[in-house]
Amino acid sequence: MKLIVGLGNPGNKYQNNRHNAGFMVVDKLAKEYGSEDWSTSKKGKLLYTWMRLGDEKVELIKPQTLVNGSGFSVAYARRKHSDIEIEDIYVIHDDLDIKLGQYKIQKGKGPKIHKGLLSIYERLGTPRRQGYGGQASGFWHVRVGVENRKKPFSILNFKFSKKIPGERYVLQNFMDKELEILKTVVDRIVKELIRQLNN
Repeated sequence: MKLIVGLGNPGNKYQNNRHNAGFMVVDKLAKEYGSEDWSTSKKGKLLYTWMRLGDEKVELIKPQTLVNGSGFSVAYARRKHSDIEIEDIYVIHDDLDIKLGQYKIQKGKGPKIHKGLLSIYERLGTPRRQGYGGQASGFWHVRVGVENRKKPFSILNFKFSKKIPGERYVLQNFMDKELEILKTVVDRIVKELIRQLNN
C-alpha cells in the first residue's frame, strides 16, 4: 500500500494559491486514476479517497489543518495503516527552491524551508532534512516548483524592486499564465508518479 499526501490550505479562498500545488496534483490523480468523491475523516482532520494500481491500493489524502499543521493528518493516516513504511509515503508540496515549470521527485530531500514539511518530520519522528538540523527524511518529496518572483535590481545603488517574502508569496494566487504552466507540470508529475508506482 502507498499513501500520497497533497499539501494545501482548505477553503475556496486558498484554492488557487501557490501553497496549494499539492492539492492540485492529488486532485488530478483522483480524477484520472481514482475517485473524485472525497470522504471526510474528522479524527484525522483530512479528506481521503482511493485509487488502485494493479494489485496495490493507494490512499490519497488532503490534510484540512492548514499547511503548517499537516503533520497531524499524515501521522494519523500512518497510524491507521500500520503496514505503511516511511518510504511508502509521497508528500506533494509547493517548493520555492525550484522554478515554476519544473519539479523533482526525490526520496528524503525537500526544500530548505517549508513549515508544512517540518510539521510532518516532527509528527512522524523522521530524521530532518539538513536545513532543519538533521539529515534527510525517509519519505518521498514531490517538489512542485512555484518560484517566479522578479529578482531585485539596482542602478547606481538605488533599489528598484524588493523580493516578496516567501511566506506571503505562497499565499498569493497563481496568475493566469502561471496556471497554464502549472497545468502542464501537474500532468507530467502525475504521469511520472504513476510510472514510479507501477514499477
